[in-house]
Order: sequence, then C-alpha cells, then structure tokens
Amino acid sequence: MTRFSDSIHPPAVMLFDWHGTLVDTHDAMFSAMEDMLPQLEDLGLVGRLLPEARCKTADDARLVRYIRIFRRLHPRILAERRVSRTDIFNAIFGEDRDAKLIAHEAYNHCYRKYFGQVKPFQEGMLEYLLACKKMGVKLAVATNRNREFLDTEINTVDDGRWVGLFDATVCADDVTHYKPDPEVVIKALEQLSLPADASAWYVGDSYVDMITANNAGVTAIFYNGAGWEPARVDSWFSTREAPRAMLDSFDDLMDCLDAIETRAPGNFIMPPWQARPDHHPAPRPPEPRIEPDWHPAVAKLIRPAVVLFDWHATLVDTLDAMYHAVDDMLPDFHGLKLMDRMVTPEDSKTPEDARLVEYIREFAKLHPKVKADRKISRTDIFEVLFGDDEDAKQIAHKVFNQHYRKHYGNVAAFEPRVRDVLEGLIRLEIKVGVITNRDREFFEHELAAVEGTGWTELFDTDVCGDDTPLRKPHPDQLLLAAENLNYPSGPSVWYVGDSTTDIIAAKRAGMTAVFFNGAQWDLPWLHKIFPGTRRHPDKPDVVVNDFSEFWALVLACEVGPP
Repeated sequence: MTRFSDSIHPPAVMLFDWHGTLVDTHDAMFSAMEDMLPQLEDLGLVGRLLPEARCKTADDARLVRYIRIFRRLHPRILAERRVSRTDIFNAIFGEDRDAKLIAHEAYNHCYRKYFGQVKPFQEGMLEYLLACKKMGVKLAVATNRNREFLDTEINTVDDGRWVGLFDATVCADDVTHYKPDPEVVIKALEQLSLPADASAWYVGDSYVDMITANNAGVTAIFYNGAGWEPARVDSWFSTREAPRAMLDSFDDLMDCLDAIETRAPGNFIMPPWQARPDHHPAPRPPEPRIEPDWHPAVAKLIRPAVVLFDWHATLVDTLDAMYHAVDDMLPDFHGLKLMDRMVTPEDSKTPEDARLVEYIREFAKLHPKVKADRKISRTDIFEVLFGDDEDAKQIAHKVFNQHYRKHYGNVAAFEPRVRDVLEGLIRLEIKVGVITNRDREFFEHELAAVEGTGWTELFDTDVCGDDTPLRKPHPDQLLLAAENLNYPSGPSVWYVGDSTTDIIAAKRAGMTAVFFNGAQWDLPWLHKIFPGTRRHPDKPDVVVNDFSEFWALVLACEVGPP
C-alpha cells in the first residue's frame, strides 16, 4: 500500500498522533471503552446517538445500532483492535460536540483505571524517531489524550527512553476542542514558532487524523500500522482529503524521506540514508475475526410460506426495560425458594452457564458482564438457571412480569428497515407472525407503540407467553401460530429468533430454524452455544447477521436454485 506524492514538501517538523501511531495502548483503551459504554443511558447519550441514516458509512451505521442496543463495541472492532475512541465517538455522535465532550470525559474517568499499559506500536520505533531528529526534523505529539495520561505513558514506554524525545506535546485538555478540530496541531506549531503549512507533517493512523491535518493546513501522512486493506483506506477520502503519503511502516517513512532528499538534496542536516536505523518489519495486521458462516446451499432451504419472528432482540429492542426488571426480580428468588431449584454446575450446558448460576446464587443479581454484553434474554437466563424445571421457570416468569410493569413501554425497531422487510414478505404473499414469551399485556402495548405508529397491521397472527401452558423452548407457541394460520407445521414455516431457546423451539416444532445473529457472535461462539451434542442436539438451519441478509435469503429461495 505504501505510496507518496512526488511533490510532497520536506518536513521541518513531524507531529504525531499518539495511540495507534507511535504507541499501542489498545488493552487499556478497549478496557476503558467497555467500562464507559454501559453508562450511555445514565449520561443521557443514548438519544444523542447519530441516526443510522445520517452515518457516513454502512460500518458506522452498524456500529451505532450495536452500541444503541448492546452498549458495547461491535465484536469486529474488538477483534481487529484498529480504531481509537475518537474514531468511535465521531462515528456515533457525528457533529454533536457536546455529546462527544461528555463521552470523552466519561471515558477519561474509566481510563484512569487502566492507563500505563503502553508499548511502541512497531519494532524499532524509538530508533526511527531518533533518526528523524538526527536529520534535523523537530518532533511533536498532538493527541486527544489528556495530559495526565500522555505524560505518564511517555515516562513509561520503552522503560523511559522516550523522555525528552519531543520538542512539543499538546493534549486534549490543553485546547478547547477534540480532533478533528485543528487546535491541537496549531497549538503545537505555535509552541515551536513554526508555520501551519506544508513543511509541517501530521502523521496519524485514522481518518480523523487526516481530516485534522487538512483542517490545520498541514501535510497529512497516513500511517497504516493497523494493516487496513488499500481499497478500504481509499474509500475514506475524497480527492481533496487524500493524504500526501500512505505508509505501512516507519521504514517506509524513511524511504519517503530518502526520496525527497534524492529529488532535491540539502533538505536535511544528515541525509536519510545515513541517519536511518537498521530495517525493522512493519506491524503485523490483526488476526481476522472468524465470521459466522452457517449458510447451507440455498437449494436445501424450502421457500417459506409462513415466517414467524421472535419479538425482543429480533424485531425490536426492549433491552433496557428487560434488564431493569431482571435486576429487580432476582432478590425475590430467596423468598420464592428458587435459589435451591437452580441447576447444578455439572448440568449446565457451558462453563459460562455454570458461572452465571453460581454468581446469581451467591449475589442475587446478574453478573456485570452479562448486563454489559446485553446479549441474552430473560428466557435464556431462566433456561440457564432452571434447565428442565418447568414449574420453577413459570414462577420466575410471573415474578418477572410483576417487575416488568414498572419498566416496559420503550420499544424501538431493531434495525431501521425492519418494517420494510415485513411489508416485503406480505407482498410476496408470505404469512407473517410473532411468537414471544412476553405476556400479552406487554406485547400489545409494545406492538402499538413501535415507531410511533405501531405494527399491528403487519402480522397475521401473534402468540404470547400466556397464550399457552408452556413457553419457548417448548414448541407449543409455534404450533399454535401455525394452527391459527391453518397451515401445517413443517420446513416451509420459518422461525426467526436470536436465542438458543428460539432454535430449540423451532426444531421441536419441525420448522426451519433461522438464527438471527444480531448480537454478532463469531463462529467459535456459535459452535459453543449450538454444540450439536447428544444432550444439546438442536442447531440452526441458517444464520443471518442482519435483516438485509435475511431478505436476501428469502429472495434467493423465491428465485430458487439455477
């Protein structure tokens, strides 16, 4: 990917971004982000997330959706470890400076628990920076990091050998606004009594850094230490915004300086070829996340005549209300004698399930990680806790309902175009229904409230938790829905749901089981929750990650195999 303009101006100063360019502080940064994002509701920031229609890219829209629903980073971001908190806040809050300021302050509070975990971003980083100083190029840092963190990290990295390396440093709390505002760059140049022109290079690893450089009127140099694919990077920039150089390593930076000196000798006190250190390899790109790939050949799927959907976390998002009610409910388990009826660890499906049971038994509340992940429903929780004890689960559902009455009412479409998909199914003359473990009093309120107008007219049938003696994972609700539609249960009835409970119910009903992977589990985790063992044989027939994939699957079955 390395390339640079033939007309690039020689640098009098190189200003650097800090995290992701000179140093790697990913461990601390992601730990702080995972602590901060669950606070969005308390910070009043959920309603200030950028509407998906206004996001710059489809990836940004998916990130906004994921954070809105689950209050944590998208698993792909956690796996790739390529983006900074500034990139994230710019993607999810857009131009809302006040919201970003609140988010940055909350992040900084969380970061205090973790900062100090810092190492050079690539091998030989100090030697490359010292080479630039030998050439007579001044060095500076312009970062969104707070002063308390940057100074500590400079003193820590490479066992303190970076102390005194930089001629100027400017941090977020030295200026009024965060990048992409150019103030951090302008102030650093003022400290050095240097002009903001092409002789000042700003070297950074992100789109935000490049826009900051352009806003400051300096030369933008993109450092691709994260190993982005060239086409991905090119897609970020218009012709006017494009960096003057794109580099995969600091050895490439030396090549760029060498080319400048070859073209017009005398720009540096010491020529680059003499100052440069021994070659050091570029950073290794992150290991790719193993994406779910559970799609059988479309020919093996029967065109649906009926599509039944789970409600919560499939069609709509009601997670806040659900988790608030579960928190309120669990202490009641003592008086109801339900703690003693929980499964033993050896009877749990996974080690994670066993740990959840033990935690609830000891503390009468959900483990903080479960609430932070926001990925499992109360039905899944009850399945984990009580296994085959149907009476215990019925008691738990009843006490949950008592607490849910205090919280329910807020409901949003899981994705912006869910209604379009439902209307599309109707146009294809496919019957559409909803199956939910929610009691009818709650479901009917939410059905009428979603998107302000309600979705009542979109469903040919709906079956709630109190419409049958047994709830999912028993198949009774699904079978009742098929009966309501005068349609036999079989593979031409698809059931779409986000939980293991949904898949078990679909398979027991003899229907096609479509797992809606809105939580974005990766393939290893899907194999863990659907092991296909003798005790846990039920596996989905197909996995879809969002409604666009689901719609494409329906259309593929509509056309049929070639």
